[in-house]
Amino acid sequence: MSFSTLTLKPELVDNLKTMGYDSMTPIQAQSLPAILNGEDVIGQGKTGSGKTAAFGLGLLHKLDVKRFRIQSLVLCPTRELADQVAKEIRTLARGIHNIKVLTLCGGVPMGPQIGSLEHGAHIIVGTPGRIIDHLQRERLNLEDVNTLVLDEADRMLEMGFLPDLDYIMAEMPRERQTLLFSATFPKQIQKVAEEIMFEPVIVKVASTHDDNTIDQHFYQLESNKDRQKALRLLLLQHRPESAVVFCNTKRETKDVAATLANDGFSVVALHGDLEQRDRDITLMQFANKSASVMVATDVAARGLDIEALDMVVNYEFAYDTEVHIHRIGRTGRAGSHGAAYTFFNSEDDYKVKLLEEYMNRDIVSEALPPENLLDTLPTQPKMVTLQIDGGKKNKVRPGDILGALTGEDGIQGSEVGKIKITEFRSYVAVDRKVAKRALHKITNGKLKGRTYRAWEMR
Repeated sequence: MSFSTLTLKPELVDNLKTMGYDSMTPIQAQSLPAILNGEDVIGQGKTGSGKTAAFGLGLLHKLDVKRFRIQSLVLCPTRELADQVAKEIRTLARGIHNIKVLTLCGGVPMGPQIGSLEHGAHIIVGTPGRIIDHLQRERLNLEDVNTLVLDEADRMLEMGFLPDLDYIMAEMPRERQTLLFSATFPKQIQKVAEEIMFEPVIVKVASTHDDNTIDQHFYQLESNKDRQKALRLLLLQHRPESAVVFCNTKRETKDVAATLANDGFSVVALHGDLEQRDRDITLMQFANKSASVMVATDVAARGLDIEALDMVVNYEFAYDTEVHIHRIGRTGRAGSHGAAYTFFNSEDDYKVKLLEEYMNRDIVSEALPPENLLDTLPTQPKMVTLQIDGGKKNKVRPGDILGALTGEDGIQGSEVGKIKITEFRSYVAVDRKVAKRALHKITNGKLKGRTYRAWEMR
């Protein structure tokens, strides 16, 4: 299971050691030999299984740095996943000099991407829509691509990207290596794989969860009002620092989030109707611990790397058994302990039976926490996000914000959380106890030699 047993470039193996990656995860151990051998591979595994490193190491091993052409294309369903994948590939590539990885996604200005494309790249990571924009404007040439990766392929099909994938694949050589990674494997994926892959090696990593890692609890509830009350009771009893509540529709997502907000919970909603900027802010507030609960649809939440998730609630039973397993796999990651709570009703009998068969255990409805908890107030999140009216265009850097906050009579460095800089705005998470002091330091002090407006985000 050691990376050193593979025929990887020595600089990749040496870099893996510095990263603390001594042994392979199951999906890496099963897929990397075939990937390094140049074979097409279909890999199925849950989020966090290590599939990004599997295909990332494969395309880096194959890459010819001296040949300054686009040799690999990685397609992702969302900008967040593309950014995450590109970041990991760059980290894996640290031992090899002069590799250029370029991210091409929608929701951001086209100008900087055009400039970057003019300077060339070895690896492109992007979303289908923006890749097509550049192809149609003849800014992107895929004639030298020898490796195509479809990451979270099932979600790309859910989002209706199949025509886009067909368009992109027509722009690259038919003789290439194709790697397809997916959390679930519906029939539509099988059909696509048959059309675009040549005798693929199929790698499937079991995605069942050990009860030592994730505690699963089930509650039989009939009406929507029962679900709302049950959700409040569970959140009030367990008081999670971070929890995701999964709904099956956008409308339900909005309704549940609005109800929780009315009940005093710190909550954000993530669904397909959000503009990219609002989506980015929603994710940032949740990731930096200034919102405790995120209510989301499956499509919106797929591919997101959410750290240290205390609990998952299935407000509605998932349409598919594999989707249920994928949902609960977001808690109890990397060996940490997690808990999953699932609501179901009599109409879900068939899905319950399928899940029982999958888990090889009976599902028994449990009693909800005592109703006197409804008289208590929700816990407020540990952090607060401050928005600052200046960003990259003003040459503001994270170190500048940290310095402004911790300078004379400032707050402690340990009271400052994640800092995010965008083109025109900056965001910093600070401990709730010192939020007013931190805001005063920004609005009344100097940042890069000048004063900026700032306010607390709600």
